[in-house]
Amino acid sequence: MIIRTERTRLEILGPEDAYLMLKYYSDNKNHLSSWESDRGKEFYTLRRWKWYLSASQEMLARGTGVRFAVMDHDRNEVIGVCNFTGIVRNGFQACYLGFSVAEKYQGLGYMPEILDVALDYMFREMNLHRIMANYIPDNTRAASVLKKTGFKKEGFAESYLKVNGKWYDHVLTSKINPYDLINDNQA
Repeated sequence: MIIRTERTRLEILGPEDAYLMLKYYSDNKNHLSSWESDRGKEFYTLRRWKWYLSASQEMLARGTGVRFAVMDHDRNEVIGVCNFTGIVRNGFQACYLGFSVAEKYQGLGYMPEILDVALDYMFREMNLHRIMANYIPDNTRAASVLKKTGFKKEGFAESYLKVNGKWYDHVLTSKINPYDLINDNQA
């Protein structure tokens, strides 16, 4: 599956593309370290990324997650990632969103462009009702992207996630499927 935007293509990569993900995370190690969980040495190995991408394909097949790699149109490099994980069905129909963009593409409007098509896919094709995204209060870039793409603040969680060995508070946000809202209003 490939979803195209004006400047990118979103794909679920396979194990044969592990080198692309390894390069993305290796090149952006310092840039991402302030916002993501601790990474051990194994994280930065080709073996680990082959396993991870196999697991990503299994998640998609089971309907429990969608992990997009965001590539340039020539498919030469990973620009960012956009992951929808922890999909719960039945009466909840929801998941969590996590995303990052390479340092050299930061501030150029890539993530709102990416999230617009990714969210549309998750709402229309995966039939989710709610997508949740949480961020450290100091992460003003994430806050801005989420606001631009229609996420609304829902709360605040103390000591929510451990990053670089320290527990951080997080702002809780979500976006409701706009197509469900239209259908609810017409009922």
